[in-house]
Amino acid sequence: MNRRPLRVAFIGGRGVGGAYSGIETYYEEVGSRLAQRGHEVTAYCRSYFTPEVGSYRGIRVRRLPSLRSKHLETMTHSLLSTADSIRHRFDIIQYHAIGSAPLALLPRLWGRTTLVSVRGLDWQRAKWGKGARAFLRLGEWASARCPTATVVVSGALHRHYAKNYGRAPHFIPNAPPPAVPAPARLIRDYGLAKDGFLLFAGRLSPEKGVHTLLEALRPLDSHGKKLVLAGGSSYSDGYIDVLRQAAGEHVLFIGSVGRETMGELYSNCYAYILPSAMEGLSVGLLEALSYGACIVTTDIPENLEVAEECAVPFRSRDVEDLRAKLETLLRDPALVRSYEAKAKAHIRQHYSWDRVAKNTEAVYLELLGSGRRRG
Repeated sequence: MNRRPLRVAFIGGRGVGGAYSGIETYYEEVGSRLAQRGHEVTAYCRSYFTPEVGSYRGIRVRRLPSLRSKHLETMTHSLLSTADSIRHRFDIIQYHAIGSAPLALLPRLWGRTTLVSVRGLDWQRAKWGKGARAFLRLGEWASARCPTATVVVSGALHRHYAKNYGRAPHFIPNAPPPAVPAPARLIRDYGLAKDGFLLFAGRLSPEKGVHTLLEALRPLDSHGKKLVLAGGSSYSDGYIDVLRQAAGEHVLFIGSVGRETMGELYSNCYAYILPSAMEGLSVGLLEALSYGACIVTTDIPENLEVAEECAVPFRSRDVEDLRAKLETLLRDPALVRSYEAKAKAHIRQHYSWDRVAKNTEAVYLELLGSGRRRG
């Protein structure tokens, strides 16, 4: 039974050509694989973020403007993208993140099938004020009510939607990009060498808990190891200023870096630390596991669900507990090596973008029904 190619639109992310967050990674990894499977995928991208190209890794690129502000960027771009998508005969219009979820109702009025992918409950992020949180709470409600269907990336989110909305969404966890272990070469420019540093990678925003990490490390003997913070701002410049004031000379703020440099950081770090107080499914955590890094992470369900027995957990927001776990690892390289071996095996067994793309395609076909198939 052959299936005709589907026409799919992605809306809600910044675009392609730069993996800013999990959404942009999804655009590229799932979009390119769906294209390889014969489907036509159009990614709606923000003009300032995505280069002027017609296609990228087999994905059609549609660049549109947005208002560059903390509160209006996503909504204005998603609104323009929605209006444009209605003019085209897309089979599936997939929205990414709850901020764009209310718009998923509009294409349905024109008979389109819509899907909302939820990677986290964004209203929980500390960077948002009272008004923005109220809107994002509305977005969470809309993600369960407005689209044809909802997809979540973690078991914790699946349970949340089933409990609060009486509706079980589709559950498709994300995956890390293929790991390409590399020796320290580019990172030598930062004065870094194999096992000479601890690593945090991700947006520098309050819910990521980097302030907890800095406080835990301050009185420790780091055995000569630096702390590398690889990530940029998410309209959180004030928070980054606070981090810089609290950081000592051993802390390196290197900003957002390219994939090759990130590969070297994951390959050569002594341990990867994720002190976040909230997550959906952390792409940074998945990537660190895929490179076989020793993981130290908070005990929130979303992180433990990913790492299982392959990480050293500590109580969320507990500085003393994190300090104790780091001190143990810094004194015991053999323990670090044991966690590295567990990490690689775990990722190979449970996570792959090929599986994500295949399961996503299956959801599309289920929503569209047998009428979309031809013999």
